Amino acid sequence: MLATLLTGCGSDELQSTPYGGTIAMGQQAIQQAISNSARPVAAISVAMLKGNNVVWQQAFGASSVPNQTAATTQTRFNIGSVSKVMAALAAVILQDRGLISLDTPIVRYLPTFTMLSPEYTRITARQLLSHSSGLPGTNSRNLFTFAPVPGYAADTQAELANTHLKHLPGELAVYCNDGFTMIEQIVLAMTGQSYANFVETNILAPLGMTNSSYLTSVPSAGSFAYPYANGTQYQEFVNAYATGGLSSTPGDMMNLARMFLGGGVFQGQRVVSAAGIAEMGTDQTAGLLINPSPEWHWGLGWDSVQQPGLAAAGVLGWEKDGGTAFFTSEFFVVPQAQFALMITGNSGYDARKLAESIVLSALNEDGTIGALPPAVGGTVPPVASGPSIASAAGIYGNSDAPLQVIAGTGGSLQLNQWDSATQAWSKVGAGAYQYRSDGWWWSNSDAASYRFAVASGTDEDGNAYSYTYLMKRVVPGAGYAYLTLPIGQQLGALAPLDSAWQQRLGTQWRLTNDSPTAVPIVIDGNEPALLTSLPELPGYVLYGNNDLRHQLFVPLADDRGGMSVKVPGNFGRDLYEIRFASANNATTLTLGSSIYAQV
Repeated sequence: MLATLLTGCGSDELQSTPYGGTIAMGQQAIQQAISNSARPVAAISVAMLKGNNVVWQQAFGASSVPNQTAATTQTRFNIGSVSKVMAALAAVILQDRGLISLDTPIVRYLPTFTMLSPEYTRITARQLLSHSSGLPGTNSRNLFTFAPVPGYAADTQAELANTHLKHLPGELAVYCNDGFTMIEQIVLAMTGQSYANFVETNILAPLGMTNSSYLTSVPSAGSFAYPYANGTQYQEFVNAYATGGLSSTPGDMMNLARMFLGGGVFQGQRVVSAAGIAEMGTDQTAGLLINPSPEWHWGLGWDSVQQPGLAAAGVLGWEKDGGTAFFTSEFFVVPQAQFALMITGNSGYDARKLAESIVLSALNEDGTIGALPPAVGGTVPPVASGPSIASAAGIYGNSDAPLQVIAGTGGSLQLNQWDSATQAWSKVGAGAYQYRSDGWWWSNSDAASYRFAVASGTDEDGNAYSYTYLMKRVVPGAGYAYLTLPIGQQLGALAPLDSAWQQRLGTQWRLTNDSPTAVPIVIDGNEPALLTSLPELPGYVLYGNNDLRHQLFVPLADDRGGMSVKVPGNFGRDLYEIRFASANNATTLTLGSSIYAQV
């Protein structure tokens, strides 16, 4: 999806500011990104706010590569999941008006909502907005397209009626787009307005965000950044409006930031209650039963309400990132400093590193912090005597591709990942990982380190659980804080597949019901997915391709395979169930609401 892109130079708006050094650093870094000969980025746009003043606003590069049209500060980008803060705002506005309560099960407001797991009746709007609802993940059908496709939210609700929860509501938090899509259905049910119309009327218009909208139809006006792939220019449509569909500019997003910093007030007009803003910025992880990642502090709509890089500097910050098939964005709001930043652009640059670097530099330059925090993770600790990992060896499942842990000599371990191209294990890193004095396994050639964590206890229904996770520790962003996340759950052996499943092994399946303008169809050529199994775990079914990634399914019946893992964070995010049906001498495979035919 990421094509070779050309560079250009855009426009800027600079105010008298104490941030001269920060702006110069940011300009240089952005110019390097759009000039990178290995992976140039077509356009990047940025805006920075201090108090009520936008102190830096500038666009770089070309909004249209073939025409070499310079991006301007009015050029709109698809900001992806940064849109989730709008969904949370919509929900707290509904609560302000007495139409919903965040802690009331959503079936009260949406009686047509149903799932196969009876516990779905417990799901609340708070859980939808904090990634803890237990919904499977993302309805991938017609998510990204090159023409508008209506009805995505209704299609998602219909698909959920045919699937189970992947965990009990409130048990853990794992990134979940479908939860925000269901907010669309709640807004429609409680107001009679479509989600897009509700947000435009109640948020975008009061905030003067005139360069922001949901692309529910082909726009007739406005300046847009366009993807350029395989020699063709497109316009990208994100049909999941609440979870990722806003098209906006950094300048408009600074109006949203002013409202956040003003406790719900913008230019003297109250848009939402101060309590609603505070609710969005409150850590939602305290009651989770399974939470092996201490740096994750989900808010409502926010990825983090204690942004790790800022926390390392002793500053409270809210962060939301966003990505679509073609664009990457970061949004920071720092309440105590009355500061905000939005950066967005075509994919191919490290948005988090750039944004975090700019924010911390600015806070240092204006005296909010006395110095930048020390960098972490640069030195590999010495080898130490470690625990036995014999019980931790085996296969680990997730939403991306299975992992294999092999116990080595002297307490070392080897990591492998399943390679779909070769249908074999591929080694992670160049050498073995050794236990080190900090309690993690490191190699001398990998900046990441690994360990194991066991989550055990009794769930809300009184059932005992115990999950072993492979934990990975990385240093994302500007390098000032660790991020620890589970990347796979250890899976036990199952009985061998029965004959119905055995007969399907080795079969390939191609998507049949996406729009012909869907990105995987146009760009990837509707790559077939392979159904197979792992030699090491023959009781599971392995299914996927590069677009779907590769997941291990547990047979639930001869015609249905279920989700096999509960992995918090990001590596258990987009799980599915797999169903088979036969009609007219043909068999179909259904994954979510996507229907596949055998090749």
